[in-house]
Order: sequence, then structure tokens, then C-alpha cells
Amino acid sequence: MIKVSVMYPNNEGGTFDMAYYCGTHIPLVRQKLGAALKGVAVEQGLAGPLPGSPPAFLALGHLLFESVEAFQASFGPHAQAIMADIPNYTNTQPTIQISEVKL
Repeated sequence: MIKVSVMYPNNEGGTFDMAYYCGTHIPLVRQKLGAALKGVAVEQGLAGPLPGSPPAFLALGHLLFESVEAFQASFGPHAQAIMADIPNYTNTQPTIQISEVKL
């Protein structure tokens, strides 16, 4: 199993519309990626490690797939449509990481 993490940094002046992300963007992603998408999780950053410190990320989206190949095959044809939606909910540039789930 692999996890594609899309992390939205908490930069100065950064904005993130969680209602749009959960209510519009994630359903778009689910529809476009279809059965290849095995699971989704969305996290909203609350705080950093020290009391009162800001979170490193405004939000994180996690997508689960059976393999890197399954992700690439499902995402590739729809990358433009999915990426074009980003300015509708944030003014930040996300960082994307593909990881192998071990536990």
C-alpha cells in the first residue's frame, strides 16, 4: 500500500478553505481516481509541537493506493483537472510525497 500525502504549508498569508476542500475538491478527486483510490484522510493543522506554536501545515490530504503504478495510472489522465482546482481553496503551493505504508 502506498500513501500520497499532499501537504499545504502554513506560510505567512496562507489561506485554506477546509469546507471547499472536503465538500468539493475531495469528491472531485474521488470521482476522477475511481476504484484505484482505496482511502482518503484529511487533516487540519492545529498547532506545532510547543504550546502556542503554529502548525507547520494548514492541512494535509492523504490518498491510499495499492501501488505507485495504480496511483500514476489513475492520476495521470486527470492531473490537469485536479491541479486546476487548487486555487479554489488555497493560495499555497502544496508539497507532495509518496510513501510506502509499513504499519
